[in-house]
Amino acid sequence: MSKTFDRIAAITFLAVGALFMVESLRISKSAYGSAVGPNVFPFLLGLILVLLSIKLLFETAKYAHSESEKLPLQYKKFFIILLAAVFYAALLETVGYVITTFVFLVIGFQAMEKGGLWKSVLFAACFSLGVYGLYVKLLQGTLPSWPIWLQ
Repeated sequence: MSKTFDRIAAITFLAVGALFMVESLRISKSAYGSAVGPNVFPFLLGLILVLLSIKLLFETAKYAHSESEKLPLQYKKFFIILLAAVFYAALLETVGYVITTFVFLVIGFQAMEKGGLWKSVLFAACFSLGVYGLYVKLLQGTLPSWPIWLQ
């Protein structure tokens, strides 16, 4: 990407991350039946977004002054991931966190780089089960459970 685009994106995401952090402080600190309040994840995601944006700003300062060749925009990959994200959000409560996250990650990995299906499946399974286990079992938080037909 170009230096200008990356700087604009970094500043935009920095503002969005800061907004996430500020607004997460307005969410109640505790939730019934959960040791982790509903404000924790939005705050952490905002913090990660802010830190990555700052890193991108520093990296753009190191860019060479000359513009390199422009890469073609990858609309097909973008729309595949966008559609997968829409279905992920729509089906999260119905199908459950583990299954929807697994399917979303496999689709996303395969859209970005075809091949290595088993590696994508393995990583997606480990991630979705690992996050579910860590958050629900260890931290006693709540995520959409397994679908009714699997319980």
